[in-house]
Amino acid sequence: MRSAEIIAALLQASAVAAPVSGPHRRQPNVVFILTDDQDVHLASLDYMPLVKKHLRNEGTSFSRHYATTAVCCPSRVTLWTGRFAHNTNVTDVIPPYGGYPKFVAEGLNDNYFPVWLQEAGYSTWYTGKLFNAHTVENYNSPAPGGFTGSDFLLDPHTYDYLNSTFQRNGESPRSYEGQYSTDVLAEKAYGLLDEAVAAAKPFFLVAAPIAPHANVVMTGKKGKKNAGGHDFGAILFTEPVPAERHRGLFKGETVPRTGNFNPEQASGANWIHALPQQNATNVAYNDHFYRQRLRALQAVDELVAGLVQRLADHGILEDTYVVYSSDNGFHIGQHRLQPGKSCGYEEDVNVPLIVRGPGVEKNRTVDGLVTVHADLAPTFFEWLGIEARGDFDGAAIPVTRERVEREEGKGERREHAGIEYWGLAFGEGIYERNPRGNNTYKALRVSGPGYNLYYSVWCNNEHELYDMNVDPGQLHNLLSPPSPLTSTSLLAAGHPVDKVASRLDALLLVLKTCKGEPCRRPWAQLHPAGDVKTLADALDERFDGFYEADGGSGRVRVEYAFCADGFLKDAEGPTWEEDGRGYEYLREGGGRWEDWV
Repeated sequence: MRSAEIIAALLQASAVAAPVSGPHRRQPNVVFILTDDQDVHLASLDYMPLVKKHLRNEGTSFSRHYATTAVCCPSRVTLWTGRFAHNTNVTDVIPPYGGYPKFVAEGLNDNYFPVWLQEAGYSTWYTGKLFNAHTVENYNSPAPGGFTGSDFLLDPHTYDYLNSTFQRNGESPRSYEGQYSTDVLAEKAYGLLDEAVAAAKPFFLVAAPIAPHANVVMTGKKGKKNAGGHDFGAILFTEPVPAERHRGLFKGETVPRTGNFNPEQASGANWIHALPQQNATNVAYNDHFYRQRLRALQAVDELVAGLVQRLADHGILEDTYVVYSSDNGFHIGQHRLQPGKSCGYEEDVNVPLIVRGPGVEKNRTVDGLVTVHADLAPTFFEWLGIEARGDFDGAAIPVTRERVEREEGKGERREHAGIEYWGLAFGEGIYERNPRGNNTYKALRVSGPGYNLYYSVWCNNEHELYDMNVDPGQLHNLLSPPSPLTSTSLLAAGHPVDKVASRLDALLLVLKTCKGEPCRRPWAQLHPAGDVKTLADALDERFDGFYEADGGSGRVRVEYAFCADGFLKDAEGPTWEEDGRGYEYLREGGGRWEDWV
């Protein structure tokens, strides 16, 4: 771990002065720090003492917060719309299925979070990365809607730590060659904060640095193109670049050697199960990649302290929610994977969420509540006194102890996260960067008293089920051949595998195309009488016939027609809206799905 001397020095240098006197704001403000590719399970937060001091110690951390799509652009669009990617139809980082042009083409530029906030009387400010494929050529055609003031990072230099390009308001892009990207962003964030305070309106400010994302440069080489004609061979992903002052930190630190790090036996499914074990040279480089991520996060750590200090200087710290999160997680070596994201495993989808602000309990960690990025827009709305939208797929996160306990007391404890992905997976760094096809999948995380499960269906129709209470590294797929789905010799959460899988598959069928209320209360679609609100309820033996009719063949299951790189209806297979009516038949008395159709 980093030395005590380093931590002590950083903490001393970041001591926040007492807030100056000033008017008490009736409406709260929000400052949101959104990092890029930051992990939970590789322990990066443990190397950020200023985040710990100013946010974790002064607020509440949510340990089960999930990005529902494990890549940046779809995840960010979900965050800023409160809708899952299958509803925004932004499912990739670049056209034709994603990126800023797709965001605009779907009509979202006039109908997303900053626009809604301005309509509610808030000023809105943003600096850093907004979306992928937001470039020096399309930045003003049209300009991102809804911002009072902005200073965006632009492609193709978004991820070039020492050669960034920013674009302020309606001005032309400006290059910052030779300057460290996070430091440039920090000064812009401080300036926008001053402008927001001077505007004398409640405000929402976002600072979105690229750290700890890989450094990306254009090479000019030719390689494999995607369906939109984009050449991935022209892009070089290497380890992040830290600020000069942080280059010597963390010597000897290595990727945590958890059980799923470069395991002896292959794990996972689909193309992941065929990965070779990494050799010593590869592992050594990935440890270097890990250290560079930790170093790159130090400037973000300082940014957090700088924003908190300036809020205190303006006398508004106690009236401001400060939120810290990331667009998706990251893996390095787990399941033998090269550095990257794009998988549904815990390292890629479990992301930080820390909140401090009015009424938020200090130095608290919430372990039992599952939350997702689609919940953030509704949460911000609740804090700011704005009525929730009917098209939100998420729900406001209870950030006070009283709210959490009240919802648990009503049996409304949120325990599910629907996860989805379309298209290719990429390795980063210098080894095995070839794009991996057939990486489209639907998945589900469910965590409640006595169970902690991951279930997935890949587009080649391979299935996975992990009991993460006994297999936290997701190494032993309980649905892997030769174990048949109907096997009763294996247990998950204390129940036969087939029994648990039948419930999870039904839940996933609802979530894979849900909109609005069914996303928030999916069990109510399966059990309209309201007698089932959790997986524990659904596992009651009186529902065995409903879920397992004819050994499980008596109902429609989640499956794909074929693998597609984007959201194509004819590839998605059965949906709850079109095919779930078979459950009504089973509910009314049982029988075979084949007989009914």
